[in-house]
Amino acid sequence: MVPLAEAWDSGASAWTVARREAYANDQEAHTSLVAVTARTNRQKADQDPRDWMPPSPEAQCRYVGEWVATKLRWQLTADDRELETLKAYADQGHPHWPSSATTTLKGQRLKL
Repeated sequence: MVPLAEAWDSGASAWTVARREAYANDQEAHTSLVAVTARTNRQKADQDPRDWMPPSPEAQCRYVGEWVATKLRWQLTADDRELETLKAYADQGHPHWPSSATTTLKGQRLKL
């Protein structure tokens, strides 16, 4: 869900080689790999939600929820621009968000 380059910039650069490999090959969470068209994948590239979102509001809601869940699961950080976008979605109370993601964003418990 979170591209490798984004993960690198969000803390993965400090990981061991084994942890980076585990992240790159992660299939434990249902959100780790999402089937998309080649065109969508090229458009998304390594951008965060501030710079790219799926076109439909429902897909945006799910995308942001899965993005946050991945960042939480792997203890990745978010820059200020990314955090601003994620908080805007958290404030809307989207149903696809894991409750821990909303709580963490609103309470800023982690380095997001």
